[in-house]
Amino acid sequence: MSSQPPERSETGAGATTRANGSAGASRSSEPSVAAEVGVGPHPTPWPDDERLDPELLEHGDRRNVLDRYRYWSVDAIVADLDTSRNALHIAIENWEHDFNIGTVIRNANAFNAAGVHVIGPHRWDRRGAMSTHRYLHLHHHPNVESFAAWCTEAELAIIAIDNVDGSLPLESSVLPEHCVLVFGQEGPGLSSDVFDVAAATYAITQYGSTRSVNAGVASGIAMFAWALQHAPSAT
Repeated sequence: MSSQPPERSETGAGATTRANGSAGASRSSEPSVAAEVGVGPHPTPWPDDERLDPELLEHGDRRNVLDRYRYWSVDAIVADLDTSRNALHIAIENWEHDFNIGTVIRNANAFNAAGVHVIGPHRWDRRGAMSTHRYLHLHHHPNVESFAAWCTEAELAIIAIDNVDGSLPLESSVLPEHCVLVFGQEGPGLSSDVFDVAAATYAITQYGSTRSVNAGVASGIAMFAWALQHAPSAT
């Protein structure tokens, strides 16, 4: 049986790109140079601003932060974010050290969540968070029971996000302003303990063949759904 030719996809004007991502011979083989993120050392004299970090002023600031936070210390950024935190909290179960936790936390930073809760073992893979956890208030709970007790004291409604039988469509939901959205592990999803304490369970409607999207993707969609209802308008 003859082997199949490599897949091709049109990229315009008769050009093709092979399945391995290499372009036609007409394109340069030189590697592209990624633009450097951030700014270099600050020119002297330095500004007289207690929010600025002398180390960053001297060596430059290559962090993944908004330009208005360039050269600011971590503590100064956190203090500024605290003045406009949303009422939303985010939680994720960590029984299997899910690599999606970093993405969930990065999304929580993007929506300036009031807090992030890791339920289960304290350790989690920080690489996906891109250091954004430094600008959030992280809480660790050894089990769902202690997490639920914390939420009760804080008067937060627990909202489960999982595509299980009986869940309601997220897109038509009315989410509480003061709530915590809880996400499960890759594969098993949320534990039964979370469903037992949840005020409601919502699912993201899907239209393709995959059974589910991972917790990192789901968290961004769910946070945006909450923001559409409760976050200050960007306009």
